[in-house]
Amino acid sequence: MSQHNASNQSAISRDAIFATPLDKLASFSFDEQVASVFPDMIKRSIPGYSHILGMTGVMAKRYVPEGGRIYDLGASLGATTLSVAQQLKHLNDVAFITVDTSAAMTERCAAILAENLPQRSITNLCGDIRSLEYQPCDLILLNFTLQFLPPQDRQPLLDKLFQALRAGGALVMSEKVHFQDPRQAQLLYELHHDFKRANGYSDIEISQKRTALEDVMLTDTPETHQQRLLDTGFSFTSQWFQYLNFASFLAIKGDS
Repeated sequence: MSQHNASNQSAISRDAIFATPLDKLASFSFDEQVASVFPDMIKRSIPGYSHILGMTGVMAKRYVPEGGRIYDLGASLGATTLSVAQQLKHLNDVAFITVDTSAAMTERCAAILAENLPQRSITNLCGDIRSLEYQPCDLILLNFTLQFLPPQDRQPLLDKLFQALRAGGALVMSEKVHFQDPRQAQLLYELHHDFKRANGYSDIEISQKRTALEDVMLTDTPETHQQRLLDTGFSFTSQWFQYLNFASFLAIKGDS
């Protein structure tokens, strides 16, 4: 690790955004305040996040050829792109495109990727993934992004992404989910809060963040996600990961 990277690691801020009681909670937003503590927030909030990142990179080796193109949608600070790039070191000519609606996230993402992947072809875009014109690509990363779109926009986006994927290409999609069975839903909901408490979040932080996210993040069941992917036209789909109420899916576009 370089001295600069080491200083960056030590400079990661602890998430305390919701630690103080707030008179009025605004809806959750990926603003500069969130961007500044995002690595800590994700690590302490999403069970299995590091495993998803690591395995996404491993899966990328199967689907990205020399000269390939990768989209990281809702890229936040580029952690998934970094994981994929690490596994694709044997390929010299791969284009990475990161997209996020947050200017604060995009700016930080561009700086992080430029520092850590100086030899890579990377385009960082700040914009709406629903209106983007996609070029033919081999891998699309959609990690904890679809859940922030209005439900009616989710299938049209997946249809658009499917059209952009080359035959044999893949989509990796990770989401917070809920469950049809009430007992399972309640238990995993409570266990997720236990997970956060074990990672140092107080009850007031958990409660205030939940309230801030209520109208912003609307989850689906794993079955809904699987059916959407099938309806899109993917020839193969698999829920390859679940940790409490967080899941990840792999979908492959067939050759025909």
